[in-house]
This record gives sequence, structure tokens and C-alpha cells, in this order.
Amino acid sequence: MSVMTYLQAISDGLRQEMRADERVFLMGEDIGVFGGAFKVTDGFIDEFGPQRVMDTPLAESGIIGTAVGASVVGMRPVCEMQFADFISCGFDQLVNVAGKTRYRMGLAVPITVRLPSGGGFSGGPFHSQNPEAWFMHAPGLKVVAPSSAEDAKGLLIGAIRDPNPVLFFEHKHLYRRVKGEVPDGTFTTPFTARVARDGDDLVVIAYGAMVHTALEATEDLDGASVRVLDLRSLVPLDEAAILESVRRCSKVVIVDEANATCAAGAQVAALIAEKGFEDLDGPVVRVATADVPIPFSPPLEQALLPSVDRVREVCRELLEY
Repeated sequence: MSVMTYLQAISDGLRQEMRADERVFLMGEDIGVFGGAFKVTDGFIDEFGPQRVMDTPLAESGIIGTAVGASVVGMRPVCEMQFADFISCGFDQLVNVAGKTRYRMGLAVPITVRLPSGGGFSGGPFHSQNPEAWFMHAPGLKVVAPSSAEDAKGLLIGAIRDPNPVLFFEHKHLYRRVKGEVPDGTFTTPFTARVARDGDDLVVIAYGAMVHTALEATEDLDGASVRVLDLRSLVPLDEAAILESVRRCSKVVIVDEANATCAAGAQVAALIAEKGFEDLDGPVVRVATADVPIPFSPPLEQALLPSVDRVREVCRELLEY
């Protein structure tokens, strides 16, 4: 085991897979000599060379399209979008080509798309989005979003080895703020939920950076026993783990950094309403971001995103219901 930051764990996962499998190569803007916008691939070009660490033009559609072509002939490309927001420029190649190629032609498309996502650092409306739900709605794509350093490495390795297109949402706010023990070498983390903290009075369901918000908000909540369920994977969604938590706790808060309408949390709420309604002792409560662009202003951004205080207050109100 080694202690790593979330960013270092992602970098180590990439390096381990590139050393183990020559089919794995990287594509992205400024990922080579510059080492990536966040330095995840710093030094990679020295070890693996420009044929496997490929600097590309600023053309997300071209990056994704090239990766699809390479994958169907046996390669395992990993594409980096500098910011998750920019994936909209490659939307057609990802949703209509990568996601449908197996259904249409029976060909595997083992591509991984790394998407630095989320707010909390005053990046403004074009560098702070959480667009996971766009792709939950698109058949053929898998969507994962780790919250810990260990899961960041294990889920990334699992994504690279998966025969399907996988969107890997890595939260920028966690890069250097979260660290933990990470197993050395290679390992994979299943695309299932995990219990980040156990409890039986109430469950808070979250993923990515919001797992840490949920843990802090409920750490000492008036003596209540609060479970925090980290989804980790949005597609596939671990319905069994969600419903088991509902049966055990009977009260549910869902925390989602994305805009509220049609977000991942909305899908979780719909699942509980359909299959877990009789286990509830109160309404399913959602804490999410309003349906507006993320502002540049630090005070406005902090007022908009789900906060520890906001989650704590919602949990208190539901416990008293």
C-alpha cells in the first residue's frame, strides 16, 4: 500500500495499465510534453514516447472518433478531455458512434474517456459542470465517478479493461485534497456501490465529491446513526445496494452536485419511489444544484453548490419527520 492523492492514484492507474498492456495509449490536448492541464500525465511521454502519449489538436470530436476507430481494431485508447464540459464537442462520436457500435455491428469499443468534472474552484460556467446525466441517458455507455484515491485507481483500471465505452468522471476538486492508502500494482474496483460509513437511522446517497460533503455533514448529527452510500458507478447503477439501504434506514437524502433536473440523483429517487416506496418512513429528499450555469464568483458558487451546512440541515429535518 502507498499513500497517494486522488490525482496520483489516477496517474498510477494509467501508468500500470500502459506498462502491462501495449494496446493502451493516451490521446488528448497537451497531455504529452506539458503533462496535461492538471499534470496527471506528467513524465509519461518520457517513459512511453509520443506514439503512446499523443498530443492532439483541440478537436474533441476528432479525439473520440479516432479512439473509436483504434478500439475496433484491438487497441485500448484512453482519451483525456481537459474539462468535462468540452465533451459536448465530441457528443455525436461518443453517443451515436461509440455507444451504438456494438448494437449495430457487434464490435466492442473499449475506449475510456477521462473527464475532469465539477465545481468548487471558481472555474465558471464552462469549466465546472457535472454532465454525468447526459450519458446515463445514452444506451451503450458506462459511467463511473470515484470519490476516493483507491477507487480512482481501481475504477480507472477496470474502465480501461472493460470492452465497453466508459466515461470516467474524476472530480477536479478532489485531485489534491483527497488522499489515502492505495494498493500497489494493478487491481480493479467493481462498478458497484460501497458503504462509505454505516448507519441505520438515515442514508445519504451520493457520488464523487459529494460523498465527502455527506460524510462531513453527518459525522456528528445529534447522535443519529447515518449511513453514507457512495454510488461509484452511475451506469450500471447498483440498484440492489440502494434498495438495501432504503430497507435498512427508511429515510433517504440524495446529494447531487449536478443541476437538479434529470440528474443522477433524480434517477435514484425514481428507483426508490418505484421499488422501495413501502420501506420509506418519510419523503425522499434531494439536495442538488439549481438549474443555472455555475458562476465565476466564489461566494455565488459556494451559495449554489450543495454545502455541508445545507446537507446537515436537510438531514436534521428528515430525521425529525
